[in-house]
Amino acid sequence: MSEIERKFLVDELPADLGPGAALRQAYVAVDGPTEVRIRATGTDCRLTVKGGHGLERAEVETEIDREAFEALWSLAQDRHIDKVRHRVAVGEHTAEVDIYGGSLSGLQVVEVEFASVAEAEGFTPPAWFGRELTGDPGWSNAALATSGRPT
Repeated sequence: MSEIERKFLVDELPADLGPGAALRQAYVAVDGPTEVRIRATGTDCRLTVKGGHGLERAEVETEIDREAFEALWSLAQDRHIDKVRHRVAVGEHTAEVDIYGGSLSGLQVVEVEFASVAEAEGFTPPAWFGRELTGDPGWSNAALATSGRPT
Protein backbone atom coordinates (compact mmCIF):
# COMPACT_ATOMS: atom_id res chain seq x y z
CA MET A 1 0.00 0.00 0.00
CA SER A 2 1.14 3.52 -0.63
CA GLU A 3 0.14 7.07 0.07
CA ILE A 4 0.53 9.80 -2.54
CA GLU A 5 0.34 13.17 -0.88
CA ARG A 6 1.45 16.78 -1.21
CA LYS A 7 1.96 19.03 1.82
CA PHE A 8 2.02 22.82 2.12
CA LEU A 9 2.58 25.48 4.78
CA VAL A 10 -0.65 27.48 5.10
CA ASP A 11 -0.20 31.23 4.65
CA GLU A 12 -3.80 32.19 5.44
CA LEU A 13 -6.66 29.94 6.50
CA PRO A 14 -9.65 29.83 4.14
CA ALA A 15 -12.86 31.50 5.33
CA ASP A 16 -14.87 28.26 4.92
CA LEU A 17 -12.74 26.15 7.26
CA GLY A 18 -15.70 24.60 9.08
CA PRO A 19 -15.56 22.40 12.19
CA GLY A 20 -12.52 20.30 12.92
CA ALA A 21 -11.67 17.05 14.70
CA ALA A 22 -9.07 16.87 17.47
CA LEU A 23 -6.24 14.39 16.79
CA ARG A 24 -3.72 12.97 19.24
CA GLN A 25 -0.79 11.21 17.65
CA ALA A 26 2.53 9.92 18.83
CA TYR A 27 5.57 8.29 17.27
CA VAL A 28 6.43 5.01 18.97
CA ALA A 29 9.51 4.54 16.78
CA VAL A 30 11.34 6.54 14.13
CA ASP A 31 14.22 4.93 12.24
CA GLY A 32 15.37 7.07 9.32
CA PRO A 33 12.55 7.13 6.77
CA THR A 34 10.49 4.53 8.66
CA GLU A 35 8.07 5.55 11.40
CA VAL A 36 5.53 3.81 13.61
CA ARG A 37 2.71 6.14 14.58
CA ILE A 38 -0.42 5.87 16.67
CA ARG A 39 -3.38 8.23 16.27
CA ALA A 40 -6.65 8.75 18.11
CA THR A 41 -9.57 10.74 16.75
CA GLY A 42 -12.53 10.52 19.10
CA THR A 43 -13.04 6.79 19.72
CA ASP A 44 -11.11 5.68 16.60
CA CYS A 45 -7.53 4.52 17.30
CA ARG A 46 -5.04 3.45 14.62
CA LEU A 47 -1.47 2.23 14.32
CA THR A 48 0.32 3.24 11.12
CA VAL A 49 3.72 2.31 9.72
CA LYS A 50 5.10 4.62 7.03
CA GLY A 51 8.26 4.32 5.00
CA GLY A 52 10.10 6.69 2.70
CA HIS A 53 10.04 10.43 2.05
CA GLY A 54 8.52 12.55 -0.65
CA LEU A 55 5.43 12.41 -2.82
CA GLU A 56 4.82 8.65 -2.60
CA ARG A 57 5.40 6.67 0.58
CA ALA A 58 4.64 3.16 1.78
CA GLU A 59 1.84 3.12 4.36
CA VAL A 60 0.20 0.30 6.31
CA GLU A 61 -2.52 1.11 8.82
CA THR A 62 -4.60 -0.96 11.21
CA GLU A 63 -7.22 -0.24 13.85
CA ILE A 64 -6.26 -0.79 17.48
CA ASP A 65 -8.31 -0.62 20.68
CA ARG A 66 -8.06 2.20 23.24
CA GLU A 67 -6.11 0.05 25.71
CA ALA A 68 -3.41 -0.67 23.11
CA PHE A 69 -3.35 3.01 22.11
CA GLU A 70 -2.76 4.13 25.71
CA ALA A 71 -0.03 1.52 26.25
CA LEU A 72 1.75 2.61 23.06
CA TRP A 73 1.26 6.31 23.91
CA SER A 74 3.46 5.94 26.98
CA LEU A 75 6.17 4.20 24.90
CA ALA A 76 6.34 7.21 22.58
CA GLN A 77 7.89 9.27 25.40
CA ASP A 78 7.66 12.95 24.37
CA ARG A 79 7.15 12.37 20.63
CA HIS A 80 3.54 13.61 20.67
CA ILE A 81 1.51 15.93 18.45
CA ASP A 82 -1.86 17.51 19.15
CA LYS A 83 -3.74 19.14 16.30
CA VAL A 84 -7.19 19.90 14.97
CA ARG A 85 -7.91 18.64 11.45
CA HIS A 86 -10.34 20.42 9.15
CA ARG A 87 -11.48 19.01 5.80
CA VAL A 88 -11.93 21.54 3.00
CA ALA A 89 -13.11 20.89 -0.57
CA VAL A 90 -10.56 22.04 -3.16
CA GLY A 91 -12.05 21.26 -6.55
CA GLU A 92 -12.47 17.49 -6.76
CA HIS A 93 -10.06 16.92 -3.86
CA THR A 94 -10.32 17.16 -0.09
CA ALA A 95 -7.64 19.21 1.62
CA GLU A 96 -6.83 18.31 5.23
CA VAL A 97 -5.90 21.46 7.13
CA ASP A 98 -4.05 20.77 10.37
CA ILE A 99 -3.81 23.44 13.06
CA TYR A 100 -1.26 22.39 15.67
CA GLY A 101 -1.36 22.97 19.41
CA GLY A 102 1.11 22.56 22.25
CA SER A 103 4.75 23.28 21.42
CA LEU A 104 3.79 23.61 17.73
CA SER A 105 1.02 26.13 18.41
CA GLY A 106 0.55 28.51 15.48
CA LEU A 107 1.72 26.01 12.85
CA GLN A 108 -0.81 25.40 10.06
CA VAL A 109 -0.27 22.92 7.23
CA VAL A 110 -2.47 21.41 4.55
CA GLU A 111 -2.17 18.01 2.86
CA VAL A 112 -3.96 16.57 -0.16
CA GLU A 113 -3.94 12.87 -1.05
CA PHE A 114 -4.10 11.64 -4.65
CA ALA A 115 -4.91 8.43 -6.48
CA SER A 116 -1.77 8.63 -8.66
CA VAL A 117 1.54 10.44 -9.01
CA ALA A 118 0.31 11.97 -12.28
CA GLU A 119 -2.76 13.37 -10.53
CA ALA A 120 -0.59 14.81 -7.75
CA GLU A 121 1.82 16.40 -10.21
CA GLY A 122 -1.10 17.91 -12.17
CA PHE A 123 -2.69 19.49 -9.09
CA THR A 124 -2.60 23.29 -8.94
CA PRO A 125 -2.83 24.40 -5.30
CA PRO A 126 -4.86 27.48 -4.41
CA ALA A 127 -2.87 30.52 -3.27
CA TRP A 128 -3.75 30.05 0.41
CA PHE A 129 -1.78 26.78 0.49
CA GLY A 130 1.53 28.68 0.64
CA ARG A 131 4.99 27.14 0.30
CA GLU A 132 5.18 23.46 -0.65
CA LEU A 133 6.75 21.17 1.97
CA THR A 134 6.38 17.84 0.12
CA GLY A 135 9.55 15.80 0.42
CA ASP A 136 11.19 18.05 3.03
CA PRO A 137 11.92 15.62 5.88
CA GLY A 138 12.12 18.44 8.45
CA TRP A 139 8.41 19.10 7.98
CA SER A 140 7.17 15.52 8.38
CA ASN A 141 4.95 14.94 11.39
CA ALA A 142 7.56 12.55 12.80
CA ALA A 143 10.22 15.28 12.57
CA LEU A 144 7.86 17.83 14.11
CA ALA A 145 7.20 15.42 17.00
CA THR A 146 10.88 14.66 17.58
CA SER A 147 12.65 17.93 16.70
CA GLY A 148 9.99 20.64 16.67
CA ARG A 149 9.30 23.20 13.98
CA PRO A 150 12.17 23.88 11.54
CA THR A 151 13.63 27.39 11.67
